[in-house]
Amino acid sequence: MHDSLDQRRRDWLCSLLGNPDARLSRASEDASFRSYWRVESAGKTFVLMDAPPGKEDLTSWLDIDARLRAAGLHAPQILGVDQSLGFVLMEDLGTRTYLPELAHESVDALYADAFDALLRMQTMVDVAGLPAYDRQRLLSEMELLPEWFLKRHLGHAISGEEREIIEAAFGFLVQAAEEQPRAFVHRDFHSRNLMVVEHSPASDGHGVLVNPGIIDFQDGVIGPITYDLVSLLRDCYIEWDAERVAGWVESYRLRLRSAHLLGPEVGNAQFSRWFDLIGLQRHIKVLGIFCRLWYRDGKRQYLDDLPLCWSYAISVARRYPELHAFAALLESALGERDIRANRELPGA
Repeated sequence: MHDSLDQRRRDWLCSLLGNPDARLSRASEDASFRSYWRVESAGKTFVLMDAPPGKEDLTSWLDIDARLRAAGLHAPQILGVDQSLGFVLMEDLGTRTYLPELAHESVDALYADAFDALLRMQTMVDVAGLPAYDRQRLLSEMELLPEWFLKRHLGHAISGEEREIIEAAFGFLVQAAEEQPRAFVHRDFHSRNLMVVEHSPASDGHGVLVNPGIIDFQDGVIGPITYDLVSLLRDCYIEWDAERVAGWVESYRLRLRSAHLLGPEVGNAQFSRWFDLIGLQRHIKVLGIFCRLWYRDGKRQYLDDLPLCWSYAISVARRYPELHAFAALLESALGERDIRANRELPGA
C-alpha cells in the first residue's frame, strides 16, 4: 500500500514537473491525516501536500489559500493540484517555523510581523461565504474536554451535578464569545504555523507581506476578533510572562481601534476579558484534542503539551467568579496525578 502511494506521488510529480529525477523526502506531518514532502527538482525545491481523499477535503484549504494570497499575505503559491488524488504541489516556505526561532531577544520582531499579518487578515481577507464560528461550533469543540480529557484521559465519571457545572461554564464562554466583533479567524495562528521565510512570494507586488509565511489555515471561519490573538500570545507550545502578554494585547487593541474594527467604548478591561475567555474556550478544546490525538490516533507526543494548556485554562477559570465551580471540578478530577501520563494504549 505504501509503495503504491509512493509511486502515485512520484508519477504525478514527474508528469507535472516533466522531470523523472525529481526527489521526494518527508518534510513533516501534522495533527490531521495530511503529510508533507519536500521535492527537489532541477535545482529548485517545492512542497507536496498529500491529503488523502475521504479523510481530508482540499476544497477549503485551496479556498482559504487563495483568499489569504489575494489579501497580500504569504500563504503558499499553488503550482499544481489533483483533488482526486489529494495532491497539491506548492511553494516551499522553508523549514524555519516560529517556535524554535522565538526567544526573549527575537520575539518582539517576530511578533511585530505576526501582528501585521493578523491585522491584514482581519481587515483585508474576503470572508464572503465562510462558515461562522457560531454557538454550535464553539460548544461542540468544548465537548471534547469532557469526552476525551475527563472521561478517557483522567478516567473521571461525570456526575449529573458536574454536567450542569460544565454546561453552565460552556454557556458563559459562548455568551462572551458572541459579544465580540467578528473578523476572519485562522483558528491555529501560532508558532508552529508561522514561518520565517527567506524569499519573497512569487507573486510579490506592492504591499505583499513576506513574513510570516502562513500555513494550516484550512479551518478559517468568521469569528471572535480576539481568537487568533490568543492563539498567538497564549500559544500551546510556548509561554510568555503575563505582563509582556498584557502589553501586546493592549497594543493590538489600539491597532484594532485605529483600523475601526473596535469602537472607542471597548476599553482595555473589556478587551482583556474577551481575550481571556475566548482563550479558555480554545484551551478547553485543545485539552480534548491533544488527548484524542493519543487515544484515537496514536500520537503520544501531544500529551507532553497538556501542562501548558492546563495552566492557561485553570488560571483563567480561577479568575472569573462564574467559573469557580468549573475550575474546582477540573482540579478535583486531575488530583495529584501527572497530567501527561496516559491511562492506556490507543484502541485498548
